Amino acid sequence: MDLKDQLFKEIFDKNSKKIFHLCYGYTGDKDAANDLLQETFLKVWQNLDKFRNKSLISTWIYRIAVNTCLTYLRSEKRQSKDELTDNIIENRIEEYSEKNEQIALLYKSIAKLEENDRLIITMVLDELPYNEIAEISGISEGNLRVKIHRIKQKLTEIYNQHARI
Repeated sequence: MDLKDQLFKEIFDKNSKKIFHLCYGYTGDKDAANDLLQETFLKVWQNLDKFRNKSLISTWIYRIAVNTCLTYLRSEKRQSKDELTDNIIENRIEEYSEKNEQIALLYKSIAKLEENDRLIITMVLDELPYNEIAEISGISEGNLRVKIHRIKQKLTEIYNQHARI
């Protein structure tokens, strides 16, 4: 195994789980998320020699993944968010036992958020440091903290509305 192969394997092992969660958050579909994960890491492999170390490699990979997911969503000309949300929930309900209904409800609530808010809250749930999230989303860390607070408030409202139904 040459040096590039070894470096790529380390990068993949460190980042693939978070990137899968990100892709899954965008699609709500395991197969599509796996495809997007593979596509993302193919781009990482192809462009690894172009990475300039101006940011963390995980930040660079997140940017690639976000762009890959957005391109996928645009090209698929997805249904309205409500139809997509219903599809996500139908798939997820089969996957979760009753004790995990809250998790399914959380994902249903996240799917109702605006695209950028979904991206940010997914990174928060993946426990990315705020400075990385700020760099990826292109806003200052101070503004990010305010935005995360507002997203959590919105998410709580949506979650509570669904919980009452």
